[in-house]
Amino acid sequence: MILKMDRLPIELPVPKNPSANDAAAIQELLGGKFGEMSTLMNYTFQSFNFRGRKKIRPFYDVIASIAGEEYGHIEVVSYAINLLLTGVTKRGHDPVPAPLADAVNARNTYHYIASGQGSLPVDSMGNYWTGQNVFSSGNLKLDLLHNFFLECGARGNKMRAYEMVSDPTARTMVGYLLVRGGLHIVAYAKALEKLTGVDVTKLLPIPNLSNNAFPEAKKFMEQKLHLELYTFSQDDYKQAGLIWNGPHPDDGQECYVVEGAIPGFPVPDLEEEPQLNAPGADDFDPQVFADMAKKMGIKYEY
Repeated sequence: MILKMDRLPIELPVPKNPSANDAAAIQELLGGKFGEMSTLMNYTFQSFNFRGRKKIRPFYDVIASIAGEEYGHIEVVSYAINLLLTGVTKRGHDPVPAPLADAVNARNTYHYIASGQGSLPVDSMGNYWTGQNVFSSGNLKLDLLHNFFLECGARGNKMRAYEMVSDPTARTMVGYLLVRGGLHIVAYAKALEKLTGVDVTKLLPIPNLSNNAFPEAKKFMEQKLHLELYTFSQDDYKQAGLIWNGPHPDDGQECYVVEGAIPGFPVPDLEEEPQLNAPGADDFDPQVFADMAKKMGIKYEY
């Protein structure tokens, strides 16, 4: 089960230059073949389908822990997209002056037609994510090797997306994913080494560029986020530490497990977009909830 928290793993800055096309570019990191939806669903199904768990529990714990983190990665990419889309059309209730006129020049008009200027489960070209991206063979060596490849492919796409956008919102998000995704690459490499004796870490980094080349990623490296594997669980997955230990191949510092979740930051409060009928509850009086909350002794703010 997932214990959900209304937090993001990092604090996202407000965009200086909102851009629908920047939002379209980083959609690849959400719904692309190597995007966060793919990593989440690959590791989730592999953990569900894991056989022989009692015998080789540490491998299961690593996969399940990383699966838990990927949910938060979907959230942080989505909010980056949403922030980049905020303010790119003219707010108002009157449809006559064509408040969405600029949308015809956007690469992904789905952000306006199929959504309320928000993220979608699509890639950078608007193709919807598909379950065909999920690989769960049941063979541990093959699944771990696939996961290593998947994370390396994701890392390559993140680097290219970083080079396509310049806004701090997008680059902060990508920098964070480079660090945490890099940790996942190393985790699967260490797991393969434990299982087979082959030192897969000698292949790293793939692509052959250090995270230190990206200022936003370097900041998170200095916070040691490349060393901390979180279990994303209150009581379980503790045996992940039997695999996630020893020196990190990037800088030789010791890798260690942290029980629980990343503390996180408040999620951005997205403004209403009346020209898109989002959320479309203009006739609702929130005082109804305020009165009810007062009777129930629940804190309510609006």
